[in-house]
Amino acid sequence: MKLNKYTWIFVGLIAAVYLGTLLWVRLTNPVYLQQNMYRTWEKSYVMHPRADQSFVNTSTNNNHQKPVALSESQGYGMWITIMAAKKGWASRQDFDRFVNYWLAHRDYVGDQHQTPTYLMSWRQYYNRHHQWVADVNSATDGDVYIDMALAQAARQWPSKADYYRSLAKKLSSDILAYEYNPQTRALTVGDWVTKDSPYWRLMRTSDVMPFVFKTLAETTGDSRWQTVNNAMLDRLVDLSRQHQTGLVSDFAWITRNSAKPVKPKTISTKQDGSYDFNACRVPMMMAVSDDPRAQKVLRKMLRFFSHQQYVTAGYSLSGKRLVKYQSASFSAPIFFAVSHHRGEGFDNLFDSQKYIFSRPLTRKNYYDATLTVIAALEGLN
Repeated sequence: MKLNKYTWIFVGLIAAVYLGTLLWVRLTNPVYLQQNMYRTWEKSYVMHPRADQSFVNTSTNNNHQKPVALSESQGYGMWITIMAAKKGWASRQDFDRFVNYWLAHRDYVGDQHQTPTYLMSWRQYYNRHHQWVADVNSATDGDVYIDMALAQAARQWPSKADYYRSLAKKLSSDILAYEYNPQTRALTVGDWVTKDSPYWRLMRTSDVMPFVFKTLAETTGDSRWQTVNNAMLDRLVDLSRQHQTGLVSDFAWITRNSAKPVKPKTISTKQDGSYDFNACRVPMMMAVSDDPRAQKVLRKMLRFFSHQQYVTAGYSLSGKRLVKYQSASFSAPIFFAVSHHRGEGFDNLFDSQKYIFSRPLTRKNYYDATLTVIAALEGLN
């Protein structure tokens, strides 16, 4: 009996050492971690309806029998593929499959939806007749992500730069034609929002992307992107100033000179006026901008998070936790941001939010997985 007891203790110690070694390799070898996470994400979420097309599946629990594609996920897929290509893990053909799917699922505008655009239909799925259908209307965040990826592709693959740049200009032109409010000088949340819509002055805070706007201004030569950048950043600063935490709401009502959080259930959920699953991306969107306004908004947020015992999945704007659990959708953008601001007083967040890499990438939650992969590819360098 003693032999059996000691044998099991020995086996347990060996197993513990083995698992500890695997965890150590995972956390101390960023290249291994990045490649492993990218490969897992690509294998788990990227689907190929045709040999020359790809989209990212966003369905609940990643159901491959009932997949759902979103313009948001298409943009993220293209962005991640560019990042992977820079490391030699993805090819131009991989990227082009995402481009082809986007081009095959563009939105139409007009009273009868008769005018084609380069905006992407915001959602595609199988209907009850098992037909792959596309919903009308667009979502601005997805279109801007796609546009950014095209601009980056022009730099990544010079031999096709003219092609990608041409597409970027066409998409950019349609964003500014159909997803832009000239009164507020800000982007709307989609092409379905017109001047007669009650949502004409609605801004999604995660649509404020200063680095992206700067890139699009340079790529397209259209100075209106700088106008958009100035207007939307100013409104984000307005929101940041309203609470000591620096937290901003998912959505806000804006004018040319002011901004205020919306009330619950204004457009989507009871947390529309809270720091929730849209606003959680704001730290990531501010992180690499050299605009002082973006850095001011970011640092105020990070200061709040750095004083939390742990970061949870959602907050009221005064800093009250909405839930008790953590979520990679919130932690990944914070890690991304802090990784670009080491040594500035927020390194405790770099350590605490690194927990998202200590466990296998989820295969059941597109949003968690995608933001984690972006944080890994951009934040673990």
